[in-house]
Amino acid sequence: MTETTTTRNATPTLDQERRDLLSGLAHARHFLRFTARDLTTEQASQRTTVSALTIGGLIKHVTEVERGWADFLVVGADYMEKDFTEWTEEDFAEHDKDFQLQPGETLEGALRAYDEVAARTDELVRTLPSLDVVHELPKAPWNTEDAWSVRRALLHIVAETTQHAGHADIIRESLDGSKSMG
Repeated sequence: MTETTTTRNATPTLDQERRDLLSGLAHARHFLRFTARDLTTEQASQRTTVSALTIGGLIKHVTEVERGWADFLVVGADYMEKDFTEWTEEDFAEHDKDFQLQPGETLEGALRAYDEVAARTDELVRTLPSLDVVHELPKAPWNTEDAWSVRRALLHIVAETTQHAGHADIIRESLDGSKSMG
């Protein structure tokens, strides 16, 4: 069975698995973005719990994570310039900036960047020849497996986005009582 089919007018039609992946990504992204509705950059940068996480920082982080995994879908672990086991304290400090909007960054800009990354990932879901391709994972203390398929990496993007949408929902409710659901 092929992963895409073609209709009479030569328009590619996605198989159910790819449609489901795109739907799962859209659903998770919607709820993350929804937590930022009607917020200013200042509000999106505000800590409302004991955690250092903010809504703007979570959107920025999810954008960078998805960008990295999208690169992984295409080239595997080679997208990493350095493996995580070689990171220094400075590398991790720089990485922590992904969790906060920095001076000069705006919520609007973070959302725009997120949309661009999401569009690229969605295009990869539509066009990659196979979801069965397996790539070695980058060396990292948190990786408990050696390799993932493209499919598994896409499922990870959905899981990561969903998890952080939940974090953002708690932060938003603590900020002004607004909820994503319920």
